[in-house]
Amino acid sequence: MKRNLVILVLCLLYVSSFAQTRRRTATRRTTPKKQTAAAAKSQALVDTNNVKAFVRPPDGYYKPQDGYYKKTSILNAKVTPYQYLREADVAFAKRVWREIDVRERMNQYLASPKARLIDILMDAIEKGELNAYDASPSKGDPNGDEFSALLKPKQAMAKMADSVMIDTFDKNTGEKTGSRMQMGEFNPDSVVKFRIKEDWIFDKQRSVFEPRIIGIAPLIRVRAGGLSLDYQPAFWIYFPEARNILVTKEAVNRHNDATGLSFDDIFMKRIFSSYIVKESNDKDERIKDYAQGIDKLYESEKIKKSLLNYEQDLWQY
Repeated sequence: MKRNLVILVLCLLYVSSFAQTRRRTATRRTTPKKQTAAAAKSQALVDTNNVKAFVRPPDGYYKPQDGYYKKTSILNAKVTPYQYLREADVAFAKRVWREIDVRERMNQYLASPKARLIDILMDAIEKGELNAYDASPSKGDPNGDEFSALLKPKQAMAKMADSVMIDTFDKNTGEKTGSRMQMGEFNPDSVVKFRIKEDWIFDKQRSVFEPRIIGIAPLIRVRAGGLSLDYQPAFWIYFPEARNILVTKEAVNRHNDATGLSFDDIFMKRIFSSYIVKESNDKDERIKDYAQGIDKLYESEKIKKSLLNYEQDLWQY
């Protein structure tokens, strides 16, 4: 009796294992058919061993991925806010205006055709994502850099476009009646300088001496009477507002395409070359008001060194 019972149990185990084996085999046979419909599209689009495997999907045009991975980290980047600062904790503050020349070797990436700084700013202004402020001096804003008057997007675009003098003629007689200024097209290559307005602050609560950028302005050359005057700000942009735009725009690096540095990182990490054109003083003078020629560069380096020396003099070694 026991022998018959053992034989019966062994037969049941054999039957169940055989059924499971057939079920697995059937699954293996049917799975490729189900996967082929879903994966044929991706496998046909990208095949490194056979270029002829690329076929047009039946539902229309499909753009293949340009590369073997997607750069999504910088598109989802968020602005790292400044540390909160109390007025009572500011032991020292100095306002400085400096200029960045994109023609310098260290700053050439700011004017790269792949990603120009001026293109990023102008596109954001045109779409209404960024505000531009008038740089014209006024009674309440003698320097024109206190973000007093807001410009409309069309007004900001007109500041950057080259104006051309054209003649006007009478429709009936065809005689010349005068001339008028007509706005031309904007050439991004014409913007070769930017001006930065920043504060150097020593926070005694954290014992940190750091710069904080307040505004940035593209510089243009004003033409009057056939002569090109000195560079002037076209308009000012409030930098804390621009950071939300710059943080999602990748800066071009000539040595490595995978640095992941945004334009916000460029300014926050100070990866640019510049020279000081003015510091806050009682007479509100610019460097070029009391220095000429090579002396302007010497004065700029002198101011830069004085800021660095202030931090060094705070500590004892």
